Amino acid sequence: MYQPKPDNRKYFDLIQHIKNGAIKIPKFQREFVWEKQKTADLLDSILKGYPIGTIIIWKTKERLRSIKNLGNVDLPDTPDGDSVQYILDGQQRLASLFVVREGLSLKKDNKDIDYKTIYINLDKDSTDPENIVTIEKPDGTSITVHQLLNEGAAFIADNYPRDYLDLIDHYKKRFETYDFSTIVISDYPIDQAVEIFNRINTTGKALTLFEIMVAKTFDETTDFDLRDKYEELEEDLENISYKIPTAQLLQCISLNLTQECTRKIILSLDKKKIIDIWNETIIAIKSAVDYFKKDYRIPVSRLLPYDALIVPFAFFFFKNKKNPNPDQSKFLEEYFWKTALTNRFTSAVETKLGQDAKKINKIIKNLSPSYGPEFKVTLTKDEIIDYPFSTGESISKSILCVFSSLRPQSFSNNTEVILDNSYLIQGNSKNYHHFFPKAYLKKKNIEKWQRNVIGNITLVDDYLNKREIGAKPPSKYMEEFKKINPKLKQAMKTHLINDLDDCGIWDDNYEKFLEKRSELIWKELKKRFEP
Repeated sequence: MYQPKPDNRKYFDLIQHIKNGAIKIPKFQREFVWEKQKTADLLDSILKGYPIGTIIIWKTKERLRSIKNLGNVDLPDTPDGDSVQYILDGQQRLASLFVVREGLSLKKDNKDIDYKTIYINLDKDSTDPENIVTIEKPDGTSITVHQLLNEGAAFIADNYPRDYLDLIDHYKKRFETYDFSTIVISDYPIDQAVEIFNRINTTGKALTLFEIMVAKTFDETTDFDLRDKYEELEEDLENISYKIPTAQLLQCISLNLTQECTRKIILSLDKKKIIDIWNETIIAIKSAVDYFKKDYRIPVSRLLPYDALIVPFAFFFFKNKKNPNPDQSKFLEEYFWKTALTNRFTSAVETKLGQDAKKINKIIKNLSPSYGPEFKVTLTKDEIIDYPFSTGESISKSILCVFSSLRPQSFSNNTEVILDNSYLIQGNSKNYHHFFPKAYLKKKNIEKWQRNVIGNITLVDDYLNKREIGAKPPSKYMEEFKKINPKLKQAMKTHLINDLDDCGIWDDNYEKFLEKRSELIWKELKKRFEP
């Protein structure tokens, strides 16, 4: 059982430990120096002997990304082999005390803030409830906190009347003798240290796993910054309409290294190993994206049933180093659709990805993986008829993937519909068209939930959806398209509307339309998840 230890420290000792690299301020997420007024309030509290809260220090051999420079003062690295003392709580207090002691200026919002010019009003009594430490130079006699802490007796005697010397000396001793309440937690595992940070960080948001790993993996020697690397990848993928969340990136790295990707495993990953496999991991992720786009015809990441699906496929390409052969392709497709249609990644994603890595290993060996009852697809054709359309639910998105894979064509001229990630976030996107418009169905007293089922959704472009169709019934707007497009039947087949004369369009029979189209959707799905 780990036990925190109380360890009160003096102002000078804390500053010296920062200057020699023993104490580090981890570069997590928030501003690490308070604004000037808040810093003055802190100094006022110290001068009056008020408690200012406990500083919590994590003493460890771990190396995290930390503040390298404060106000143009370079902070040295902790010597190799020595334990580092990271400030978990009190970062802003300690950094503010440092810049005042050193008389530094910091840039904020393109303005230089000079922490050297924080004043003590020597004409005010220290028992006064109002601040005697101010950011504006007071009328009368004053001294800056920086001068108080740094100048010797000769400077004070030369610049201040004798009546003030005892008071100045008294204030100086207040700062020098103030006991900063400190608790040291030594050799705690990083996950426990982070949990402590999150629990005490009540004024800010909890650290994400990615923020922790950015700090943990920073390497100046190799110029490796996980945040910068991720942003480069993000930009590359955005150019091809894909995104990968930070959680999935970390899962890819961890699965590649250990074939597991729980939070605890990710936190324990060795920095050097992460850096060593980075380039291969990025190639594998891009190969997985390319495979989704070309083989499954999923043009944008918003259509993926789960973001996590990219992880096992990237794992395949990391291990296999080449495109899948016909058997592997068949097994991968079966895995994709069984996963998508059984709500597999709705919970316990990290654990399930570790389990699924074993299935991918079998596929790499040209073997069909075995599937337990949790992979049994229970969806039926009758359920599809009433299945709600949602851009955030896996089965609905799986059916959208089927629609996309057929390369849907424009009703007006048979050109391929262009899908856009930015338009597919919400159900009212211009790419989603209710074939029987909701406004029309409302007039026909169709219940609200029945108007918005997946079988009523087609993928179209903005012009077609908003301007050409609007709230017209299918019999009317389809008649108009029939006049201008001699290849309309061909276009409609790409939307799984195979027989224009027998699917309820011309007599606006919504029930018949859903029944016919849901049967075709079901057949397309079965082709994909049944080997």
